[in-house]
Parts: sequence; C-alpha cells; structure tokens
Amino acid sequence: MAPTILVTGGAGYIGSHACKALAMAGYRPVAFDNLSSGHRWAVRWGPLEVGCLEDAERLDAVIATYRPVAVMHFAAFSAAGESVVDPAKYYENNVAGLLSLLAAMRRAGLDRLVFSSTAAVYGSPLSTPIDEDHPQQPINPYGATKQAAERVLADFASAYDIRSVALRYFNAAGADRDGEIGEAHDPETHLIPIVLEAAAGLRPEVAIFGDRYETPDGTCIRDYIHVADLADAHVRALRWLADHPGAHAFNLGNGEGFSVREVIDAARRVTGRPIAVRVEDARPGDPAVLVADARCASDVLGWRPDSAELDTQIADAWRWLTGRYRTLNTRPNSTSSRHRQPAPSSVVVAR
Repeated sequence: MAPTILVTGGAGYIGSHACKALAMAGYRPVAFDNLSSGHRWAVRWGPLEVGCLEDAERLDAVIATYRPVAVMHFAAFSAAGESVVDPAKYYENNVAGLLSLLAAMRRAGLDRLVFSSTAAVYGSPLSTPIDEDHPQQPINPYGATKQAAERVLADFASAYDIRSVALRYFNAAGADRDGEIGEAHDPETHLIPIVLEAAAGLRPEVAIFGDRYETPDGTCIRDYIHVADLADAHVRALRWLADHPGAHAFNLGNGEGFSVREVIDAARRVTGRPIAVRVEDARPGDPAVLVADARCASDVLGWRPDSAELDTQIADAWRWLTGRYRTLNTRPNSTSSRHRQPAPSSVVVAR
C-alpha cells in the first residue's frame, strides 16, 4: 500500500494541490480539514477527515486509523489585514494549532513535518531579492505567528527529534494545470483571482493601492509562484526529510517580480477582456518590492519552477475560474454559500 501522508488543511487552495502532487508521486494523502475555508470538492485524491487541530481526540483517532508516515501542515489563517484586527484568532490557530498537532505527532511517534510558512516572516525587506538569512521582522500578526511557528519547530527538532522543513512562499498563483482544482476564497484577497473576476464581470473594477512607489510603473512588485510548483516543492521536501534531521527553511519563489499594473496588463492580454482599475492611496506597511532568492531550494531540494511565466499562471487561473462558474451557473440547486458567485466588489489586496 502507498505510504500515507496526513495533510492538514488539505481541502484548501495550496493543500489540495499538494494532495494531488502527493498522489501523483505515489503517496496516499489524507486531508484533515475543518472546512472553515476549504472545500469538499477540492478533496479528490484521498479521503477527507473533518476535524479541528485543537481536538486532540479527533487527531489521535485519524492518525491511528490511517497510520501516516509524515505530515504536511497547511491549516492556518493567512489574511494579513485580518490578523491585525483579530490577532487572537491567528495565534490560537496558527501557533496553538501547531502545538496541538505536534503533540499528536509525538503521541503517535511521527517525526516528519513539512510546514507551510510565508515570506511575511521577513516583513519590509532591507534588501532584495530576499534569501533565507535576511532578518525576520514581521510587520503583522500573521507573519509573527509563522515566525513563532518556525521557532517552535526548531525547538521541537532539538528536544524531540521531530524533523521539519518550513517552506516560505512568496505569492501563490495559478491553478491546477488540468483544471481540476483552483483558488476559491471567500472573500477573495489575492490579486490575480480578483483581477480575473473583474475580467469575468464578477466585480466592476480592481483597486490599485498606491502608484507612486519607487518602481518602474509606480506600483508594488511581487514574486508570483505557480501553485503546482509549490506543491512539487512540498513533495521534494518530504522526501528530503527522510535523510535529514533538524529544522530547515527554504524560500519558494521565481526570483522575478511583476508589478500590479503588469499583472493587470497580462490578465487583459490572456483573457482578451477589458479590466477597469481605480487608484487609491497606498496602504501602510506595503513594501515596494518583494522578490525571492530561492537558490537554496534549488541547490538542496533540486526544485525549479516549471511555470514561472506570469501569462501561464494567469491562463491556468482563468481556465479554472471560467470553468468553475460555468459549472455552477448551470447546476441546479447551487445556492449554498460555498458555491454562490461572489458579490461584485472592488477590494483587492496585492500581497
């Protein structure tokens, strides 16, 4: 039988893509998710077990039933703005939830964990591109919880021999190349799907927050990485951990940035649709440029992005979005809040 991997948050955007990558690599993914933001329809390559990280009895039961050999941990809240308004929610889930998971792993003798981290641990960069040795100075509770989680993993590696890899994503983008799963947040806060919703007529315009940054066109620059490439990195990290004790961290990005206006122009080009924009004041704490130095993941894990091109990422996301809404608009009784079209909005977060 294929080795089983417990995937917390396996019904979410990145977690579900990781489940597919695991299945394609010969593993059996078991998604453990409370469905607060994940979707049942995204779990297609293994069983779904509904539960919460703080429920120790439920975690123990799932682990006892499936006997996983390792864990991939995606279950976390990730909206930076929300974390400022409600930091307790983020510390309780992102830090206390991890501690509960690690306790369950110790009870079961599990010693391998691949952890979903973020470039938000770095805060406003002192230099770019950002490598793993860049100072960590998170500017919001979300980034601080991920930094704290990484410290927990380092301490648990030292004290309890739980080996781990923390993968620090920059901006996840795109959708499954076969169109089977994709990004579906409610509300949506990521730039590319919001721009594509405007192209599809699901929202009237896209807000650009700030156009006077010290960048070529005045808008923020970010490093976008295809979600399938992220999933591939998780499988590589899982395999690498089999022979490497300790706690490790790698950046995941393309090493190239695109501005907000470049993303919008690419979406117009890919979709052939007009996209209206509105410029608003810049938001406090938004760095002008965030670009990854991911050479360490390349050198150590043998990982290289296959879909670094912005047009490819947008085309895959567009195929997913149009296919999903075409299906939902023709499906009878599709009025659940999980499946309704989002109300038009002009709110966008260029993360």
